[in-house]
Amino acid sequence: MAKPQAKAVVARIRAICLELPEAAEKPFGGHTSPAFRVRDKMFVVISEDQTSMTVKAPRGVQGILVNSDPERFFVPKYVGSKGWVGVRLDLGSPPDWEEMAEVINESYCLTAPARLVRQSEAGREGREG
Repeated sequence: MAKPQAKAVVARIRAICLELPEAAEKPFGGHTSPAFRVRDKMFVVISEDQTSMTVKAPRGVQGILVNSDPERFFVPKYVGSKGWVGVRLDLGSPPDWEEMAEVINESYCLTAPARLVRQSEAGREGREG
């Protein structure tokens, strides 16, 4: 992925993540790539080379996404067995930002406490309404 495009994609992901209640950016382990957490639990990790992002997915959704678009979605190493799904960010066309916001939000909802999920959903309804 070209550096300016990678920076723009990561900036957009960052904006989506940090809109969520109590979401914070904190690098993963010794890496410098962004990771987003709620109450110190990760819900989005961007790869070190910024070519992919990994998110939690509800049971069964990983297979649906990978089968529907295997060029964009994949089963990531290490956490794929736990249902996480990888999203390639370095394809020629820009990501579908509505879809990206949806997978990020689902991952957040699987990670955040119920009170924060309710707060997030109320905020989304307010923006959509």
